[in-house]
Amino acid sequence: MIGCFARRGSIGAMQIDITAQPELAWQEQALCAQTGADFFFPEPGSSVREAKDICRMCAMRPACLEYALANDERFGVWGGLSEKERYALRRVPNASR
Repeated sequence: MIGCFARRGSIGAMQIDITAQPELAWQEQALCAQTGADFFFPEPGSSVREAKDICRMCAMRPACLEYALANDERFGVWGGLSEKERYALRRVPNASR
């Protein structure tokens, strides 16, 4: 837990819990955790090839993609797919998956 530096009793004095949730434990083992976020959240119009290459080698890719789809992640490369690719997956009815 990290406490904010604010007067006791104020909204700014709230505690922030930064401990990892068990369902997110895969993030610690993911290859992206060992590289820079720039690969996975590039500037608009930039290539995502490097991020996808890293994702292809990552054993956590299925969990990452599942998380991104379940949480409607709209930016960056998650589970080896770009924003547009995940959007296209979400548009497919569940019965077809």
